[in-house]
Amino acid sequence: MDLLLNKEFWTPVWLSIKTAAIAGMIVIVFGTIAGRLLSRKNFRGKVLLETFLLLPMVLPPTVVGFFLIVIFGKNSPVGQFLEWLFQQPVIFTWYAAVIAAVVVAFPLMYQSAKAGFEAIDKDIEDAARIDGASEWRIFLYISIPLASKSLISGSILSFARALGEFGATLMFAGNIPGETQTIPTAIYIAIESGNMAWAWMWCISIFLLSFALLLVVQLKNKRRL
Repeated sequence: MDLLLNKEFWTPVWLSIKTAAIAGMIVIVFGTIAGRLLSRKNFRGKVLLETFLLLPMVLPPTVVGFFLIVIFGKNSPVGQFLEWLFQQPVIFTWYAAVIAAVVVAFPLMYQSAKAGFEAIDKDIEDAARIDGASEWRIFLYISIPLASKSLISGSILSFARALGEFGATLMFAGNIPGETQTIPTAIYIAIESGNMAWAWMWCISIFLLSFALLLVVQLKNKRRL
């Protein structure tokens, strides 16, 4: 009980939830748009583009973290621009944790969104076009509602993936208590320092969160069947 009342215990928990929530919102927007576009468009190089988008799912987290450091580091044009814009480097900040979470969670949202849009009967969308509906109205009022189950499942899975991100976050955002220390990195440090009570409580907290999220997805998939 004393541990649960300790502010230091809850700081990584709230930071993880906040990071995953913001990353999830970004992933939902861009994953939905990408899934919609690539579910309807065929062009040369599409397979290569999709392979690139899905690559974070199979790459080791340390490799993802390394590439993020290269892209957003102080010696890169992108990193220098962001440092000029925010008056500080992005690396080893809370923003870096969000970026890492976005990169690793995006493939899950993209796959779910694309599958949902591909399952829509094209005749329904074509009928709306014949009636004079714009592509934006078709997307907003027809495509999204019809693909809503896949989009919701993708959103939940993406949030869960962002919540549990460890390797890329540790490399790119670091492990600064109160700033970039999320639940997975806090567990790692607690085990290294022999603080098993804290490690157990953080493990239980992320286990319960992840279990609840996956349970919602499973229940929704069962209803779909």
